[in-house]
Amino acid sequence: MTHTFTIAIDGPAGAGKGTLARRLADHYRLNLLDTGLTYRAVAHKLLEVGLPLDNVSAAETAARQVDLSNLDRTVLSAHTVGEAASKVAIIPTVRRILVEKQRAFAKAPPGAVLDGRDIGTVICPDADAKIFVIAAPEERARRRAAELQSSGQPADEAAILSDILKRDERDRSRATAPLKAAPDAHELDTTHLDIEAAVRAAIALVEQRVRR
Repeated sequence: MTHTFTIAIDGPAGAGKGTLARRLADHYRLNLLDTGLTYRAVAHKLLEVGLPLDNVSAAETAARQVDLSNLDRTVLSAHTVGEAASKVAIIPTVRRILVEKQRAFAKAPPGAVLDGRDIGTVICPDADAKIFVIAAPEERARRRAAELQSSGQPADEAAILSDILKRDERDRSRATAPLKAAPDAHELDTTHLDIEAAVRAAIALVEQRVRR
């Protein structure tokens, strides 16, 4: 690809969009951004300095300081950071600051793969290719439990499923940038696909858009 090219990957937690985004970025040699980490970075900063998560001024400052090229997934993936991120993410000015950063990231050559919940609808509505990744809640819970167990952590699959269902409802019903597929997005159901099959299907969808 000789021009800036953007791929938007959206979908609920556990559907596999993060792994697909990484594989597509490698395949097409594009920049990669997990937009959820940007909100986690803001939350982590507030937790680190001991400030309340509803401190709007501090959250805005933290958002402006987020370096999209230096997001530590290991640190930011902590459960406590994720819980905190959901609270700072509802601050309108924080969202505006991070959305501007995310859009600038997408426009930088040679292009980018961005994954999140509102990429194709809000962040990059003009993305060259949009994929909305889904999977049955039960399968997403099974995957998450297996992931935790493989790292030696306890996993209650029933509790994980309950959390997933609550999170889906919260993401779909929120007033700002709710989780939904863009009208021109291709839906990819990974429920019965292993990662290699899902990657092949995603590449086929992108190539279909390129040919158009």
